Amino acid sequence: MSPDLNALSVFAVVARERSFRAAADRLGVTRSAVSQTISRLEETLGILLVRRTTRSVSLTEEGQRLFDDIGPAIADISTAVSTVAEARGHLRGQLRLAVSSIAESFLSGDLLAAFAEANPDVQIDITVSDEEFDIVAEGYDAGVRLGEVVAQDMIAVSVSGLQRQFAVCVPAYLKKVARPNHPRDLAHHRCIGWRPGPGIAPYRWEFTEDGKDFSVAVEPEFTTNDMGLMIRLALSGAGITFGMEETFRPLIEKGALVPVLEEYSPPFAGFYLYYPNRRNLTPKLRALLDWIKRARSQTTDR
Repeated sequence: MSPDLNALSVFAVVARERSFRAAADRLGVTRSAVSQTISRLEETLGILLVRRTTRSVSLTEEGQRLFDDIGPAIADISTAVSTVAEARGHLRGQLRLAVSSIAESFLSGDLLAAFAEANPDVQIDITVSDEEFDIVAEGYDAGVRLGEVVAQDMIAVSVSGLQRQFAVCVPAYLKKVARPNHPRDLAHHRCIGWRPGPGIAPYRWEFTEDGKDFSVAVEPEFTTNDMGLMIRLALSGAGITFGMEETFRPLIEKGALVPVLEEYSPPFAGFYLYYPNRRNLTPKLRALLDWIKRARSQTTDR
């Protein structure tokens, strides 16, 4: 007996989530229903697909091979069904996005709020994360990252203008110590650094001199994965921090923060919404892309 498409679809969600409970939440069913579906699928195929423990779910070698083979096909089928259904009426369903925490303009809410108001039956699920992962394997429709880190096999659409990274501090800090004249001077300053997660080295601060890019490995007195905390520490006079210009711009305009080493911080390509190159693009994602392009066009025309 051949497995049914529904069982394979449930398996694909379990494989992505690595959790029966998370898969059940995604599918809107009980954990028991998911577990029973996987058990029936294993019985039908005569192989063990999933290793279960009290705390985690992992794929067997056969399970991983099956997921690698059917994952793209399941996604294409889901997209095709969604396209046919939505062609009969207005957009509906969930749109999942993975967005970098530093994509300030995209996350400001204005663009997304306007899109949601125009499409009230579309639920936008946004995961803010700076981890690099495969958005297709994790079940996301699209992601938003700096253009320089978007994989070349993805289709990318600009969602921001050119960006700059600034080193900033409060004016009072520069009254206590000499202003750095070159990025190498940062070694003699108190710095507030960023890291994506525990056990990962702080990011190096990137600059450009005479057309050549280089980075500085500062030794931060404070390190965190929370840009909001970095800003609060900087405003408290704890030292110099580093991040996107658009994040700091409102505070710079108020005079609360001042940039340093600006001459070593030229503009570079900004943020892009990216998605896999599939034959069938879901109507929800196509609508968001059109919305973004119109918004960008209106901003450019001003």
